[in-house]
Amino acid sequence: MVSTVAVASTIGLLAPEVLGFFQNDEEELSRLEVALMACVQRAERDINAERFGYGAPTAADCNAVVGADRCGRPIYQSMELGTLKHAHALACMQDILKELWPGPVSIEQRYRFYRHAKVLETISREQEKRLLDADCAEELRGTIKPDVVLHADRHLLRAILILDLKFPCPGDREPRWTKYGDKSPYDGFNQGQIYQEALGGKALMLSPKGIFD
Repeated sequence: MVSTVAVASTIGLLAPEVLGFFQNDEEELSRLEVALMACVQRAERDINAERFGYGAPTAADCNAVVGADRCGRPIYQSMELGTLKHAHALACMQDILKELWPGPVSIEQRYRFYRHAKVLETISREQEKRLLDADCAEELRGTIKPDVVLHADRHLLRAILILDLKFPCPGDREPRWTKYGDKSPYDGFNQGQIYQEALGGKALMLSPKGIFD
């Protein structure tokens, strides 16, 4: 059983429709929020401790190149840390969401969004792996993959709330949505805007510093 202290809900302020989903029970939504934030902050703390002792990465640490991907693109330590922290936090969140979220949950589900046609479809894990293995992921252009999608009912192509985890490196940077470039069909938009357009609901960022829209 998750035990948390009720606090004013940032999610309730930024996404009032979610509070309605909890039948305006601020305490229940706050319990969920506090528990999810604890997962994010624990992931930041634990992975930094494994890599840097009890310190935190500097800008030089974050910008260090630690390898290359299969297409020869550099992997920066900030990317590696982000991947580890995401995995740590999402593993923590799964049981919490099962207990405290009253609807279905999709975690790291990839979708293909045909924006102009207003069509959204899911991509299976097997399909995603095949696409990643072929052509250095170019076939994934035009797809989206939010970290956590919370549904109000069994309509799994619609969200009431979308959560994306952000672990800025170094930690004093503000979290921000990734902007799509001119090679993307979403050029001129950012992740949060496209998530909301594709899935509906409100898109929020969870970072160790707090919750942001």
